[in-house]
Formats: sequence, structure tokens, C-alpha cells
Amino acid sequence: MTEPASRAGPPLPRVYLMDNPQPNAFATGRNPSHAAVAATTGLLNMLSREEVAGVISHELAHIKNRDTLLMTVTATIAGAISMLAQFGVFFGGGHRDRNGGMGVIGTLLMVVLAPLAAMLVQMAISRTREYAADDIGARISGDPESLASALAKIDLAAHQIENVPAEQNPATAHLFIINPLSGERMDNLFSTHPSTENRIAALEQLAAQMGVARSSRGPRGAHSASGPWG
Repeated sequence: MTEPASRAGPPLPRVYLMDNPQPNAFATGRNPSHAAVAATTGLLNMLSREEVAGVISHELAHIKNRDTLLMTVTATIAGAISMLAQFGVFFGGGHRDRNGGMGVIGTLLMVVLAPLAAMLVQMAISRTREYAADDIGARISGDPESLASALAKIDLAAHQIENVPAEQNPATAHLFIINPLSGERMDNLFSTHPSTENRIAALEQLAAQMGVARSSRGPRGAHSASGPWG
């Protein structure tokens, strides 16, 4: 933790360890001075030291970019839009006589489409922030391919090992580096995370641009599976 944090620059966030067999991690906090990074025991057990450093660097990038604050503001705006759309039911129906009934239809369309559009924008911003955190995190660690390998391992394990707390509180799923709930792999409009394959491809391209790509790389996730702690 200290090496990625020293590269990212002060202040040092609080660090927490979650007793959870699923490898995963997330960052939270409204600003770098009030931030925390949490990692699971599964992450430390299944990933190599270089891969853990890549994951921590990704989370430090979220802190550096103030993504928690950004997504909180985005969610608040989306909620406000939904509430305004609901108010339209009460304040828009009175125009029926003047508009030949189209006022009611328009109001109903607004009630349905406005919250949907707000949610789509919110999800798109979330996916964009994950790509940005991958990029900045890889630059902090100086090893994009270790982060790519970590993403591949976490994604595979997330489909095999249940994350009970996340299942009980699905609203927190967007915080994690890999969605702990869903097996979806497509960059669909309703996904909070980009597909892992696309993220890995972007990191491999970044490694080539940085001149740190491994010339003879084994299969994805081929780093030591025993973890860095023995």
C-alpha cells in the first residue's frame, strides 16, 4: 500500500481489510483528505504483490479524481430528475383540455423517460470513471499489465465466489473494482462497470505505449495464484 500511495502523493488514505473470500476492493471518501481504501482477504490471498499494487493504485486513482464525490452528485441529480418527473403527474394533467389529451400523454412519457435517461447518464459516467481509474492507476504503479492480470483474476473469481455483503447491499456494487454481483460482460447501457475484456485491452495498449509490455507473456492471470503473502 505504501509504495503506490507514495507514487500517488499525499495524503495517505485509511486502509481497511474486509474478511471476504471474494477478491475485490473499493475506495470511498469525499476528498483525498477524507478517503479510505478497503480490500478483501480474498484479494490478498489470490493475487500477486504486483497485482495487489495495481489494484490499490486503481483505487488511489479514484480518490485522486474525487470519483466518490462525483458519483454522489450524479446520483443526487438523477434522483432529483426522477422526483421532478413524478411531480409532473400532478402538475401536468391539468392541460388535458387545452392540448386534446396530449398533455397527459406527454406527462406520462416524461415520467418514464426522464428517470431512464438520468440513469443511463449516471451509468455512463460510472463506466467512464472506471476506465480513467484504470489508466491513472496503471501509470501510478508503472505496470499496466499487472493491473490487467488482476482484473482478469478478480472477474473470474467474482463469478465463482459469492460476496454475501454485496448481495445484501447491491447499491454498493458500483464502488468495487469489479462488479461483485453480475456476470454481465458487455458494456451495456445499464452496467456500472465496463466489460473486463475491454478494460484489459485498454491496459495492454497503454503498456505498449509506455514501453513496458512484456514480450513473452503467459496466459492472462498467469502470475502466482498463491498471493504475495506465502
